[in-house]
Amino acid sequence: MATDIHGSAPTADAVRAALATVNDPEIHKPITDLGMVKSVDIADDGTVKVAVYLTVSGCPMRETITTNVTTAVEGVPGVTGVTVELDVMSDEQRKELAGNLRGGTAEREVPFAQPGSLTRVYAVASGKGGVGKSSVTVNLAAAMAADGLKVGVVDADIYGHSVPRMLGVEGRPTQVENMIMPPSSHGVKVISIGMFTPGNAPVVWRGPMLHRALQQFLADVYWGDLDVLLLDLPPGTGDIAISVAQLVPNAEILVVTTPQQAAAEVAERAGSIAVQTHQKIVGVVENMSGMPCPHCDEIVDVFGSGGGERVAEGLTRTTGATVPVLGQIPIDVRLREGGDDGRPVVLSHPDSAAALALKAIAGKLGGRARGLAGMSLGITPRNKF
Repeated sequence: MATDIHGSAPTADAVRAALATVNDPEIHKPITDLGMVKSVDIADDGTVKVAVYLTVSGCPMRETITTNVTTAVEGVPGVTGVTVELDVMSDEQRKELAGNLRGGTAEREVPFAQPGSLTRVYAVASGKGGVGKSSVTVNLAAAMAADGLKVGVVDADIYGHSVPRMLGVEGRPTQVENMIMPPSSHGVKVISIGMFTPGNAPVVWRGPMLHRALQQFLADVYWGDLDVLLLDLPPGTGDIAISVAQLVPNAEILVVTTPQQAAAEVAERAGSIAVQTHQKIVGVVENMSGMPCPHCDEIVDVFGSGGGERVAEGLTRTTGATVPVLGQIPIDVRLREGGDDGRPVVLSHPDSAAALALKAIAGKLGGRARGLAGMSLGITPRNKF
C-alpha cells in the first residue's frame, strides 16, 4: 500500500484518476465512464471510501470489481486504507447506461451489418458434423485474440453447442436492460445458447425460434468494438445459414472439411450456398490432414488426402472467384484434449504442428481484419488473398 512521506491525505482527483484505470470486467470500459462510481469520500487520515454501482443485483463480478477498485486506490500516494461499498443501479441508470453503450442507435439493430462496420465477420461452416469445425473456430479465435485483436464468438450451432466448454467459459451472461453482457475467456467474448439452458438439456426448436436466437446474439449482446466476429454454424445449409445471410449479409464463409472424398463433396455443397446468398467464401480449411507417426517422421493419411484442394477447386468453379486453401491442420491428440479442458491448443501447446497451422490461418484472417480497419483510415492493407 502506498504512503505519502509528508503524511498528507490523497486528493479526490488522484483517487478518481486511479478509478479511471478500473474497467468493468464484463463491459471492458472504465467504471468512471460508465457512471458506476457513486461517491468517493476521503478522510483526513488518508482512508478512502468508494461507493460503486453494480449494473444488476447479484452481479457475478462483484468480487472482481471490489478487488480491482481496492488495488487501484491503494496505489494512490497518501492512501492509508480503502473501503468499497456496493450499490445497485436504478432502472433509469441502467437505461441510460444501455443507451450510452448502444451509442444512441436503435435497439434490435445488428451492428455488424451496418455501413461502415469495421468488424470482419467469418461464418465457419461445414457440410457435415464431426469435421472439427468448432475446434477450428475456438482456436482461430484464441490465436487472433492472443495476437492483439478484439474477438468475439457466436456459438450459432444451437442444437450442438460446444464452444463454451472448448473455450473454458464458466461465467453466465449478465443482462442490463435489453442488453446482454457476454462472458469472456482467453480474451474472447462468447455467447451460446448453452449459457441459458439447464445442465445438458437439449434445445428443441424450429426455424423461427432459431432465427430469433441468432438475432438476439447479434443485436442484443454488447460486443463492443470487435475486430473479428466468428460464427460457429451448425453443419449443412439449414435455417441458421440462411438467417446469417439475412442478418449479416457481409459475413464471409470459411469452409472446414476433412481430406476424404465424402466429406469434401458435402463441404463443397455447403459452401455453394454463397452463390444463392451472394456471400464471399474467404477460404477452405482442411482439418485432420494426416497424423504424424509416433514412431517415425512419416505422415499417415488416416482420412485420405486432397479434400481441401478439391473443395477449393469446386467452389472456385461454382462461384467464379478464387477460393484458396488457407491451411491444413494435422491430427493431434492435444487439439482434442484442449477442447475438453477449455484450453485451446494454440495456447496450451503453441509450438505443436496443429497449433502452428491454426496460428498461420488465424494470421491470414486477422490480417484481413486489420486491413479493413486500415482502409477506414486510408491505409493500404498489407495482407491480401
